[in-house]
Amino acid sequence: MGRPRLEEMRIRALGVIEDAVVELSPGFTVVTGETGAGKTMVVTSLGLLLGGRADPGLVRNGAERAVVEGRVVLDASSSVALRAVEAGAELDEGSLLLSRTVSAEGRSRAHVGGRSVPVSLLATLGEDLIAVHGQTDQQRLLQPARQRGALDRYAGDTVSEPLAEYQTAYRRLREVTTLLDELTTRARERAQEADLLRFGLDEVAAAEPVAQEDVELAAESERLGHADALSSAANQAHGALAGEPSDPDAVDAGTLLAQARRALESVRHHDPRLAGLADRLEEVGYLLSDIAGDLAGYADDLDADPARLAAVEERRSVLAHLVRKYGGPAGGAESGLAEVLAWAELAAVRLTELDGDDDRISALEAEQETLREAVSVLAAELTGARQEAAEIFAKAVTAELTELAMPHARVSFGITRAADFGPHGVDEVEVLLAPHPGAPARPIAKGASGGELSRVMLAVEVVFAGADPVPTYLFDEVDAGVGGKAAVEVGRRLARLARTSQVIVVTHLPQVAAFADRHLVVEKTVDGTVTRSGVTTLTDAERVRELSRMLAGLEDSELGRAHAEELLAAARTGVAQGAVPPNG
Repeated sequence: MGRPRLEEMRIRALGVIEDAVVELSPGFTVVTGETGAGKTMVVTSLGLLLGGRADPGLVRNGAERAVVEGRVVLDASSSVALRAVEAGAELDEGSLLLSRTVSAEGRSRAHVGGRSVPVSLLATLGEDLIAVHGQTDQQRLLQPARQRGALDRYAGDTVSEPLAEYQTAYRRLREVTTLLDELTTRARERAQEADLLRFGLDEVAAAEPVAQEDVELAAESERLGHADALSSAANQAHGALAGEPSDPDAVDAGTLLAQARRALESVRHHDPRLAGLADRLEEVGYLLSDIAGDLAGYADDLDADPARLAAVEERRSVLAHLVRKYGGPAGGAESGLAEVLAWAELAAVRLTELDGDDDRISALEAEQETLREAVSVLAAELTGARQEAAEIFAKAVTAELTELAMPHARVSFGITRAADFGPHGVDEVEVLLAPHPGAPARPIAKGASGGELSRVMLAVEVVFAGADPVPTYLFDEVDAGVGGKAAVEVGRRLARLARTSQVIVVTHLPQVAAFADRHLVVEKTVDGTVTRSGVTTLTDAERVRELSRMLAGLEDSELGRAHAEELLAAARTGVAQGAVPPNG
């Protein structure tokens, strides 16, 4: 299917256009019409369709909204189609439908392939679909940065490969320089942070805390602080279970249990149920004996040592101090010491990083020096590649200008060294023009008149299209200030450009319009107070009539019609054979 192209566009309630369908040729389409008829609305419509700014003042008086719809023919595998499908759009038999609505209140909506999308998506798709050239767009092309970009794209791999290497080294140099600046400017802060960490780690290391130590010490402190009460309770419980040797008449639980067992043992064989109860009493006796023994051992082991209690409390105080300083807000009897140990582990890692910064700075400084040398070498290589490409590009544009009635003009590139390295090298690139012999080469913005500038920019585009063609070009009055033979050559160049791309031109010059494959005219009619403009595709006869109007201002003049027919015939011959039609 080839490159994407705009097949048709429908415009409703936009400016002076009430309702019009613009059918475009795959090759060269020209749009003409009387002044004020609304030719610029065609350009404006295309701008809206490709994400341009929405101005509610564009909405036709009395209408609620303006609508622009477009059909783009493309291959399903093209970048435009793939990007649209990613956004949820659907293709319609190899076509992508675009739509933009602007309300009188200023609200704007966009649709791609039947799916509501952000307006920014239209702009993104437009970058791959069309290159717009009008008076405003020429001003953008005059910017040195855009001229450098055009030269780089024209040069292709000759520049793109060293540029990619340069940008890789340049990005790394920026990263290293930024990191070095951060490390060196924060040297005092880093030293203070290291001192604080070192002090804290020394304090923790001196205490030698052990995981769960604070929990264990808390339990021991509780036990030692109540040793007398615990011992008395244990002895009392032991006496109740096993008896007191000092009071043989006292009744204890063991004696009572033995009596109960003897009472049941004598009759247990008469009833299995009672026998089961007797067995359970025997089990209770064993358990009672074990508990009594454990109570006696507990009382013997319990040490009411005031010195040990003091040592425990002192150790707990040391650990509590660490928890307050390094345990964080979640510190406490159970989790505080664990947080201290975790802090110490992280602090040790951070201190190692800070102590290693000096070595790191030295390594980064060495890398920075190596990268500076590499960037310098790559920038010089990039400059050389640009100079070679600039010479070829300038010769091609100069040759085009010779055909555009500027035979003595010379185009060259001024490539100078910038103050410092940048993301695209160290070159400042600007297109220079010497319009005639003996004239100094000056930037085209200063060295060219309006007509000359239009021809220079067209020549640049024609040459550039051979290296990196755009699917669709829109030229809005790009032939302003041009006439005679130069206008004929402008038309021929546009026709040549249309061999590889779709070209849409808004013009007032019949010499340019004669070269078009399809001629559209914007016509204005006045019906009372309502002005309506429509866009009509002209037949051959209608085309002669329109060219006659453009040539002589008289649609039905026999001389004008004869001249128009001659112009059309010469244009067809010129396109086919390279001949130059009369300049009228």
